[in-house]
Amino acid sequence: MDEIVFTGGSVFDGTGREPFPGEVVVRGDRIAAVRPGRSPAPEGATVVDCAGATVMPGLVEGHAHLTFPSAVGHLEPGFNPPVDVSFFGNPPTAEEHLALAERNARILLDAGFTSAYSAGSLTPGNVEVQLRDRIAAGGTPGPRLRAASFERDNNPVRHGAENTTPTGVARFIAEQAALGFDSVKLLLSNDDVFVPGGSMQTQYTAEQAAAAGAAARAAGVWLNCHAQNPESIKLAVRNGFRSVYHCSYADEEALDLLEEHKDELFAAPAVGIMWANVHEAEEFGIDRAMAERMGSVAQLEAQTALYPEMRRRGIRVLPGGDYGFPQTPIGRNARDLQLFVDLFGYTPSEALVAATRWGGEVMGMADELGVLAPGYLADLLVVQGDPTDDIALLQDSANLTAIMQAGHFHKPPTR
Repeated sequence: MDEIVFTGGSVFDGTGREPFPGEVVVRGDRIAAVRPGRSPAPEGATVVDCAGATVMPGLVEGHAHLTFPSAVGHLEPGFNPPVDVSFFGNPPTAEEHLALAERNARILLDAGFTSAYSAGSLTPGNVEVQLRDRIAAGGTPGPRLRAASFERDNNPVRHGAENTTPTGVARFIAEQAALGFDSVKLLLSNDDVFVPGGSMQTQYTAEQAAAAGAAARAAGVWLNCHAQNPESIKLAVRNGFRSVYHCSYADEEALDLLEEHKDELFAAPAVGIMWANVHEAEEFGIDRAMAERMGSVAQLEAQTALYPEMRRRGIRVLPGGDYGFPQTPIGRNARDLQLFVDLFGYTPSEALVAATRWGGEVMGMADELGVLAPGYLADLLVVQGDPTDDIALLQDSANLTAIMQAGHFHKPPTR
């Protein structure tokens, strides 16, 4: 089997180790070697000149919404609650929605994200399952995907009283598992976007959350949740939720619980949407007053105070999330890495570890994804320059001179 040798540049292996001059050897879909210096390439090998560039693991989006409609070059202003929800007045058919998700998956892969952990489908049905399976079969380009169910609150008016009891919640988990989802998303808290003061409203009882946890374990699926307030965060941690999103208003007890279970869970703030709502969304109807009404100003301030403490405690915090709105189109996801540095106090290397090694861990593939090491899947990027010095390099796809996924070039070397 012929080899592909990436040589002449620096290697950032995703472990947090400083970049070093070296080369990466790929054989088939796996990494065969990562070594310092430069060695003669074997006969028949393809050599990729990485002079002036860094070879690093492919990025992992830890809070993906590939069924949301906005992507770079394809903005949908009608999907931007509470300002505009006209998108739902003429929703896509299942076939149209799958095509939209396939487009988004390609755009996310173009941006260097070779894997994605879903934080919820936009609608009921199994579009994300179909998308995951088509990507895995090579039917459409995109990041390997962990598919998630639609985001479910526990409103008895919307879902029926019999479906919001602990038994009903457990039944919902089992139904989503039967559809083939890898994880199920519950809105443990409400949000200010939907109703003023909503972030402080907890939507599941302790009994309902416990039923969800037991049902997920029985069905072999993970649980994810939207959790803004302290009580919802504690419900998530106590009941084995894998990914806890936002956590903006965690109190000391919630932080202690997150730290106690830090080897079992992940947090993901989705800071990009808050930043965009506060600073960049006026053209989409979100001025300062609307950003305050939506809770974005308060949440951004709370997260800026909270997440440096999460970093200090060693809680695994994942960049990305809530891309798919017009002010945060899919394809701009790497901006979260810059926000981790600017707002949360991460070093560029720490932000990269969160988007690579920890990404492999949230995907459930810690022994074969997210790190450049022998035996790992050959998901890698060649980045012109050094992203551990300038994390913003990853926001411009022109700086990605090669994108490889499982040993195949999605973007062949451009130099």
